[in-house]
Amino acid sequence: MAKLKTTFFCQNCGSQYSKWQGQCNACKEWNTIVEEIVQKEEKTSWKPTSEVKKVPKPLKIAEIDSTQEVRMDTLDGELNRVLGGGIVPGSLILLGGEPGIGKSTLLLQISLKLPYKTLYVSGEESQKQIKMRAERITPNGDNCYILTETKTQNIFRQIEEIEPEIVIIDSIQTLHTDYIESTAGSISQIRECTAELIKFAKETNVPVILIGHITKDGTIAGPKILEHMVDTVLQFEGDRNHVYRILRSLKNRFGSTAELGIYEMQGSGLREVSNPSEILLSHREEELSGTAIASTLEGMRPLMIEIQALVSTAVYGTPQRSTTGYNAKRLNMLLAVLEKRAGFRLGTKDVFLNVTGGISVDDPAIDLAVVAAILSSNEDIAVNKDACFAGEVGLSGEIRPVNRVEQRIQEAEKLGFATIYVSKYNKIATKYPGIKVVLVSKIEEVASELFG
Repeated sequence: MAKLKTTFFCQNCGSQYSKWQGQCNACKEWNTIVEEIVQKEEKTSWKPTSEVKKVPKPLKIAEIDSTQEVRMDTLDGELNRVLGGGIVPGSLILLGGEPGIGKSTLLLQISLKLPYKTLYVSGEESQKQIKMRAERITPNGDNCYILTETKTQNIFRQIEEIEPEIVIIDSIQTLHTDYIESTAGSISQIRECTAELIKFAKETNVPVILIGHITKDGTIAGPKILEHMVDTVLQFEGDRNHVYRILRSLKNRFGSTAELGIYEMQGSGLREVSNPSEILLSHREEELSGTAIASTLEGMRPLMIEIQALVSTAVYGTPQRSTTGYNAKRLNMLLAVLEKRAGFRLGTKDVFLNVTGGISVDDPAIDLAVVAAILSSNEDIAVNKDACFAGEVGLSGEIRPVNRVEQRIQEAEKLGFATIYVSKYNKIATKYPGIKVVLVSKIEEVASELFG
C-alpha cells in the first residue's frame, strides 16, 4: 500500500503549504491552515463507456470547424439571457448565493420544466423534501430524476444507468470521493470532485450545473481554483426579506458577463420578470423632491431606474456622504463638480443617495439623474415624474455623450416618459414622435430647465 501523503491547506483561500503555520501568507487569516491527506489511488472515478479514445491532433486555425454550437434551451428567458443563449453541451456551470436565497428552488424549477432527461442530485435534502417543494412549484416533471447521494462513485454509477442529458449537483461542498482521504467540503475533496465532474462533462458532452456555498464575504466557498475550473460562474443575489432576486454572471466562456436576470420569489416558485422597470420604478401619484429617473443598460437590456437623494444641513459638523447601489467616490466627485463649476453650496450638507430596487449600478450614464436628484432635494422642488435622464457628467461640468443612446430613448418612450435629457454631443438620427429629446451641454442648463 502506498504511503499516505499529507499537505496543509488554508480553508479560507485554498493556499497550499508544506508545513503548518499560524497565519496564511496569502489571505492573512489566522488559524485557517489544516492538514489534509492527498494520496490518491491510481485509478479514475469516471470511466468512459468507449474504450477507444481518439488522440487529439493539432489543426490549423482555418481547419477548425467554426459552426455555431447548438445550445440547450432552458425554457427560462432570464437564465438563457445570462448564459448567453442557453446551456452549452459539455459545459460546467457554478451557481452561488446566500443561504435561503433560492438556488435550489431555481434549479429544481428549471429541471422540472426542461424537455431533456435531467438527473437532480441532492446531498442536502431527502427525496421527500424535494418532492414537497416540486409539488409546490409545478406538478409536472416527467423528465426529472431525483437522487440523494454524496459519493461520486455512486453518482456516476447511476448516471451510467439513467444516461441523463443534464446533471444538477446540489451542492459541490457535500460531495466526496473515496480516492481522497479527507472530509466532504475540504479543499482536496472540492478540487477532486470538480475534476471528476469536468472529465465526465467533457467526455460525454453532458452539461453539469453545480450549486456552491459562499463565504461571509460573498465569494464562492472553497479554493479559488474552483471558479477557474468551471466554464460559467453565476451569482444569485437579493435580500431574503424582499421578493426580488437578481441573477448575474461573474464569468462566462460562452457569452457576456454584463447580462442580468431578475426573478420574483412567490409561493409557487420564482417568476421571471421580463420588464424590470416595473420593480425599479415606484408608482406614485404625487411628485416628491429628490427623485429622478435614469436610463441605464445591463448588457443588451435597457432599464429605467429611480435615483433617490436626500440633502440636509449637517447637524454634527462633518457632512456625511452615504450611498446605496452607487459608487461613493463618484458621488463625491459629482458634489465637487456641483460646488466648483455650478456654484451650488453643498459642502456643509449631508447627502444620502439610494438606487431603488436593491441593485448596484456602475453605468456612468446615470450621473445626470444623480445630479438632478441632488439638486431637486437641495432646492426642495420636484422633478417632473415624466422626465428621465441619460448623460455622463465630466469634471468641467459638461454633459458627455453615452453609448447606445437611441436604445435608451426607445425604452423611455415605450414606458410612457414625455421628456428625456441627453448630451447634445450625442448624434441622434431618428425622430421620436412620442418623447421630447432635450439636448443639454452643461449642468447649468439642466438646472435652469428643471428649476428655472
